[in-house]
Amino acid sequence: MPHILVVDDEKNIVKGIKFSLEQDGMKVDTAYDGEEALALAKANAYDLIILDVMLPLMDGTEVCQQIREFSAVPIIMCTAKTDDMDKITGFDIGADDYMTKPFIMLELKARVKAILRRAQIAKPVAPMKNQTIAVRSLTLDTQARRVFVQEIEIALTAKEYDLLEFMMRNADKVYTREALLAELWGTDNQGDVRTVDVHVRRLREKIEENPKEPTFIYTKWGVGYYFR
Repeated sequence: MPHILVVDDEKNIVKGIKFSLEQDGMKVDTAYDGEEALALAKANAYDLIILDVMLPLMDGTEVCQQIREFSAVPIIMCTAKTDDMDKITGFDIGADDYMTKPFIMLELKARVKAILRRAQIAKPVAPMKNQTIAVRSLTLDTQARRVFVQEIEIALTAKEYDLLEFMMRNADKVYTREALLAELWGTDNQGDVRTVDVHVRRLREKIEENPKEPTFIYTKWGVGYYFR
């Protein structure tokens, strides 16, 4: 049973989301301000968090940033704003998906199920022959979803890890931003392709010795990205 945290200061919205997800067999906790949300995120191992941006006591962006200091739980950010830069900011601080209010409940449920499905697929159900992928100083433990650079563990969000593992498993293949968006965010996702740029930049900052001169994730100018 997936365990979900829904955070919004509008109680009718929380009530509607909670009811809808529980109808699909999910366990749902709720919070109405940022401080309560952060406390619950620290106390529970959630499978996904639906997090509104505009919250009392602590806004959603600050909550997301603090959660990313101790957890890679998938986070869907929700906001009434329509500015693309708000979405880029959300992805930049570690959000996995973004929805603009008002949204259709069926779409939210589809996003939730897609994220949970990809997370479940990523979990090995049996011992794998190749549980480690190593390229020079970079090592992935694919069973535990852990990343090491020169034997030092690096904290990645769930989506950053997915992107890195996908590119490492498909080394030397050039992928367009659109292809990566479809592969990792779902073919039904209409997100801005700059989402991919943000995640690549964040990955470079974490795994590259010099992010401005990468030695793992390269840019094929005018095309996309590839790993070598």
